[in-house]
Amino acid sequence: MKNTPVTIKDIARSLNISISTVSRALRGLPEIHPETRKAVMRLAEDLDYQPNQLAKNLAKSRTKTIGVIVPNLSYYYYSAMLNSIEEAALQAGYSVLVCQTNESYLREITNVQNLLRSQVEGFIISLSRDTNNYEHVERLVRKNIPLVLFDRYAESINVSKVIVDNHAASFKATEHLIENGCRRIGFLAGPTQLVLSNQRVEGYRAALAKYDLSVGDQYVFHCDYTQENTIMQTLEMMSLPQPPDGIVVISDRMAFSAMYAMSQKGIRIPDDVAVVSFNNEPVSAYFSPTLSSISQPIQEMGTEAVRLLLRELEAVDDTVPKETKVMETQLIIRTSSLKQAR
Repeated sequence: MKNTPVTIKDIARSLNISISTVSRALRGLPEIHPETRKAVMRLAEDLDYQPNQLAKNLAKSRTKTIGVIVPNLSYYYYSAMLNSIEEAALQAGYSVLVCQTNESYLREITNVQNLLRSQVEGFIISLSRDTNNYEHVERLVRKNIPLVLFDRYAESINVSKVIVDNHAASFKATEHLIENGCRRIGFLAGPTQLVLSNQRVEGYRAALAKYDLSVGDQYVFHCDYTQENTIMQTLEMMSLPQPPDGIVVISDRMAFSAMYAMSQKGIRIPDDVAVVSFNNEPVSAYFSPTLSSISQPIQEMGTEAVRLLLRELEAVDDTVPKETKVMETQLIIRTSSLKQAR
């Protein structure tokens, strides 16, 4: 894809001054008149000028490097996704630079800036838990820098995306609990700003509606993905006057914490409460009781994210249409959700 970054020459032409004057002003050299320096800095900011921007139309600027930003590599989903992305990128002749946000919006901004300075040719990003302002991502879009979002994304950003059908997956998980005798089903969700979490809550509510189960908002608890907060929210949910007899949890990591909290209170799984989660982490099959979980096609998702990015990187113009690839999921049924298996 061709990129047209703002150059010193563009600023000089707009202000009708020499390129060397612009260069000295941007470097803060003292011989430049203060008013001239102000004008240069103001226009550079307005035009979103960056001295180290990638100029992909110059062959010597090709770095064959992709920047990948994920919330946390300690999460199985993201480490597995990175393995897939890196393998697909290497096969295409690209290397990968990886950053993790540790669920911080500010760190996400810093990661984007640092990767731009490293002259990556494109980005594959999953947004952090705390991200609710997308200006730093929209800025990449305005600069025509190829970008693919996966897993956690913003619907308002016009880029290619690789996601799963979260609504359908959550509907499937909730329906499974209903079919196994649950009638008061709770949901341990993520932060309210996460599109992924909200879609899963909607799928859960749709399943309840299909079976005429009236469960109010008091059965939906939002967690921040930390172990401590998940334990606290689980105990609060189980302290309701009519506690749930089934729970859908937004991720396996949170499910492990929730199950630990319930076991400490003598709540039996699945006899008292059946549990279904998402991500199908390998340890789910060895946890006690084994955890029913929604499996996502991580290998295929990573490969697809790279394919969509390369499609833009290797295009001859900026007219490549954006594509949202929605992948199917599979419910892996284990002991934690089978109330009938005693």
